[in-house]
Amino acid sequence: MIFDILTLFPGMFDGAFSDSIINRAVEKGLVSISTHNIRDYSDDERHGAVDDYPYGGDAGMLLKPEPLARAINAAKERLGASQPTVVYLTPTGKLLDQDTVKELAQKSSLILLCGRYKGIDQRIADAYVDMEISVGDYVLSGGEIPAMVLVDAVTRLIPGVLGNRESAEADSLYNGLLSHPEYTRPEVFEGMKVPEILLSGHHANIKKWQEQKSLEITKERRPDLLDKINKK
Repeated sequence: MIFDILTLFPGMFDGAFSDSIINRAVEKGLVSISTHNIRDYSDDERHGAVDDYPYGGDAGMLLKPEPLARAINAAKERLGASQPTVVYLTPTGKLLDQDTVKELAQKSSLILLCGRYKGIDQRIADAYVDMEISVGDYVLSGGEIPAMVLVDAVTRLIPGVLGNRESAEADSLYNGLLSHPEYTRPEVFEGMKVPEILLSGHHANIKKWQEQKSLEITKERRPDLLDKINKK
């Protein structure tokens, strides 16, 4: 999987991708991540300006279409025959869920466009963007943190990234439900004991208990997920 990230702040990604699972995936050659500064594609050689006031009198600034188009075209040229999918991170996009993560994990390459200020000129979204994605019903300063979230979520599903494939398949939301409770040693902590069923060694009963707990937690905390499953 290749992630090609277009941003005004490439330095934000240095720490996020330098440790843990993502770094190991890069070292194994399973994932490639590169960041590119949108200002490098500005036609303003002196200031590197990439934004301007929006038509209509709204407050704030908007990313101009020309540098964005050049940046996206350059990314497509870098990625060549891999036929990249262009993803724009924006509060107005489709809410990122595990089904979308699974879909993206099947791609060979992703161009992640990080918005800033009030966003991007709509003509770029119409002509260049394949998918618009939001990470939640709130507003952030830009698309960089959502891009980090997307890269992390997708990378976990790339074959060979996790030491144990079941680690991803047992995660919350992988199958549409929240995960069941998990316990580790010691068996008793501050008077609280691990459920007896988990100590029984009876795998069929343990699996049944885990499925029931997963269902109960989802019903209590995220009933909307059950509605989504029932509609499939």
